[in-house]
Amino acid sequence: MYDLLNGLRVVEGAAFIAGPSAGLHMAQMGAEVIRFDAIGGGPDYRRWPLAPDGSSLYWEGLNKGKKSIAIDLGRPEGRELAVALATAPGDQGGVFLTNYPVKGFLSHEALKARREDIITVRVMGWADGSPAVDYTINAAVGVPQMTGPADDPRPVNHVLPAWDLLGGAYAAFAAASALLRRRASGVGAEIRVPLSDLAASSLSHLGQVAEVLTGGDRPRMGNDLFGAFGRDFVTADGQRLIVVAITPRQWTGLLKVLDLSEAVGAIEAALGVSFARDEGARFTHRAALFPLFEAAFAKRDAEALIPAFDAGGVTWGQYQSLHQAVTHDPRLFTANPLFQSLTHPSGLTYPASGPAATLADEARMALTPAPRLGQHTDEVLAQVLGLDGGAIGRLHDEGLVA
Repeated sequence: MYDLLNGLRVVEGAAFIAGPSAGLHMAQMGAEVIRFDAIGGGPDYRRWPLAPDGSSLYWEGLNKGKKSIAIDLGRPEGRELAVALATAPGDQGGVFLTNYPVKGFLSHEALKARREDIITVRVMGWADGSPAVDYTINAAVGVPQMTGPADDPRPVNHVLPAWDLLGGAYAAFAAASALLRRRASGVGAEIRVPLSDLAASSLSHLGQVAEVLTGGDRPRMGNDLFGAFGRDFVTADGQRLIVVAITPRQWTGLLKVLDLSEAVGAIEAALGVSFARDEGARFTHRAALFPLFEAAFAKRDAEALIPAFDAGGVTWGQYQSLHQAVTHDPRLFTANPLFQSLTHPSGLTYPASGPAATLADEARMALTPAPRLGQHTDEVLAQVLGLDGGAIGRLHDEGLVA
C-alpha cells in the first residue's frame, strides 16, 4: 500500500463488491477505512469462495487493511452508533461509502443534518432505487447477447462482475474528487453511483450506443475481435494462443512470423484492399483470412512460435487456467511485486495484492490482512467517538456492539 491518503478517515457501510472495493482502493492508498457490520456479519460475510473452515475468501480479500466494528443494526441505539461514526467530527473525517438504500437511517439527508459537509458516496443498482446486481444490469444492457459462439443463441453471462468492479473504482474516484472540492470550499456532496448508469455510460463512451442506433445490434461472433484482426488458434502441439493485430506493425509482424505475406497479398489483390492500412478490412474479410492462419498455426509448435512472436513484435497471449497463472506466471503472480504473503483471518497464508497502481519512485508499504469481524470495535468507539471504558463496557453488556 501507499500513504497518499494518510490521515483520511473513511467509514464504510456496504456489502458485496462495489462498495467494499471502493473502500479497499482507498485503504490501499493510505486511508483509515472503518467498516461497520451487523453482529455476526452482513449478507456477504459467508459468500463464496470459502476457506476449508468456512471463512469467506471473498470477504477477507475485499476488506484487507480495514478496521472492523460490529454493531446491532437492528436496534435504534445500534443505528445511532453507525450514524455517529459516519458523521464523526474532524477535517479528515466525514467520508461515507455505502450501498444502503437512498432513504432510511443512512440517507444523505439524515447524515447531513448531523454533519453539514458530509461526503456520501452511494453505490446503487438502478438509478431509480430499484434493486439490481452486476449480473442483472449486464443482462439489461445486452452484453450477454453479444457474448458467446455465433451458432448458439443462448445469452452468455460474464463471470467477471465488471460493473461492480468499475463501480468500486468509480466510487473511490468520486469520493476523492469530492474531498478535493471540500478542502477548497468546505462543501460536502451526495454522490450516487448506480450500476445501471455505469453500464449505460460505458457503452456510450465506447461508441456502442451510436453503433446500434445506426446499424442495429452487434451479432455474436465467438472469439473474433470486433473491428480488427484477433482470434484464438491451435498450434501443432495442441496449445491455444490468441493473436491480436490492430496496428500495421502488429499485422506485418504476424504475417512475417507465419510466412503468410504472399498468401495474404493474393487475397488483398483479389479484393482490392490493403489489410496493412485498414484494420477494419481485416475484420470484414476475416472469413478469407482465418483458414490461412489456422493452417499456419497447425504446422508450428507453440515452443517455436512464442519466441518468434516476441522477436517479431507480435501481440499474443496463451490461454491458461487461473491455477496455472497463480502458480507459474511470474508476470502476473509468482514474481509480481503487487503481492505479499499474508496470514488471513481464515488461518490460511497466501499472497494478497496491494494497489494495482505503482508509484514508480516509492517503495510499497507492508499490507495488512482483513480484520476479524469486530476486531476494532473498542478502538473505534474510543478513538472516533471518544467513549470511555465504562461507556464501551455498557454497550457490550447491552449487546449493541461485539
